[in-house]
Amino acid sequence: MKNLKLVEEDCPEPGPGELLVRIRACSLNFHDSMVALGKKPCADGRIPLSDGAGEVVAVSDDVQEFKAGDAVVSTYWPRWLAGEPTPANKSGELGDDVDGYAREYVCMPWHSQGHRQTSRIWRRQRLPVPASPPGKP
Repeated sequence: MKNLKLVEEDCPEPGPGELLVRIRACSLNFHDSMVALGKKPCADGRIPLSDGAGEVVAVSDDVQEFKAGDAVVSTYWPRWLAGEPTPANKSGELGDDVDGYAREYVCMPWHSQGHRQTSRIWRRQRLPVPASPPGKP
């Protein structure tokens, strides 16, 4: 894990079509461990973790689907919005192709987030997270 280091960054501002999300939970999965161990190549300085959940802090002016305070959860392939998987819509893998969720605040395209039903999640509670889109093996 010598590839990982803690750094301080300024809070980002959402650009067009983006949400600013305060990350409240993220998970470490097999893909993330392969990246952290250097067994799956990625750019130097890549921020790991492909899954995250939190609350919307701000939205860009052109986003109508979300508002500040909404609870959201990430999608693994943010470009796969519908239909069959293709190399194009399975690109942009978080924590690999682009920076992931191992940070306090993150700006992501609004379509890469899903509304999360608000319920009380207790500290250290483990919740199941689907590894693939609904209806896909």
